[in-house]
Amino acid sequence: MTLSASLHSRSDAKCELCAALDQLRSFAIKPYSDELADHNVLICQQCHERQSDSLMLDPNHWHCLSDSMWSQVPAVQVIIWRLLNRLGSEPWAQDLLDMLYLEDDTLTWAKTNTNEDSLSAVEHKDSNGASLQNGDTVTLTKDLNVKGVSFTAKRGTAVRNISLVTDNSEQLEGRVNGTQIVILTKFVKRAN
Repeated sequence: MTLSASLHSRSDAKCELCAALDQLRSFAIKPYSDELADHNVLICQQCHERQSDSLMLDPNHWHCLSDSMWSQVPAVQVIIWRLLNRLGSEPWAQDLLDMLYLEDDTLTWAKTNTNEDSLSAVEHKDSNGASLQNGDTVTLTKDLNVKGVSFTAKRGTAVRNISLVTDNSEQLEGRVNGTQIVILTKFVKRAN
C-alpha cells in the first residue's frame, strides 16, 4: 500500500488536523523525511501553509485542534503539540496543551528541535546553566514585577509548558496567574 493510500485509509480521507476533505497531501513530521505512514500526517493545503509559515499562524484556524488533539496517531499528536506550543500566547491553546497527554517517546519526538527557521545556535539556559526546551516546566527564582498588569510573580511559582523565544536566548514565555508573560532565563530554574 502506498503512503497516500495508507494515510487516506487511516484518516478516512480527511485532514488529520481540521477534517477538511479537499487538497489533501502527506506531510512528514521532522526529523523524519521517509515514506512511513507512522512518520507522516495527511493534511489539507490550508493547514500545510498555515503550520509552515509563522506569519500565517492564524489562531482562529487552529481552534480545530480541540477535536484532533484526541488522535491516537503519534505523528498527529506531535504536530499538534508543536502547533499548540507555537500558539502558547493564546489562552485556549495553553488550556489544550495542558490537557494533551503524550507517551514519553512521543513527547521526546515532539520536543525534538527541528525548526529550520529558528536560529539553531540560540540555546536557552536557566540560572543554573541547565538547557531549556519548549514545553519544560520552570520555577521562578525571584519575585518578578509583571509589566502591564498589577501583580507580582512570586518566587517559587511553577511555570508549565514554556515557549522559548527563538531569536533571544535570554527570554522565554509562559503563563503566570493566567497571563502570558515574557521571563528572563536568568530568573528561572528548570524543574526536574
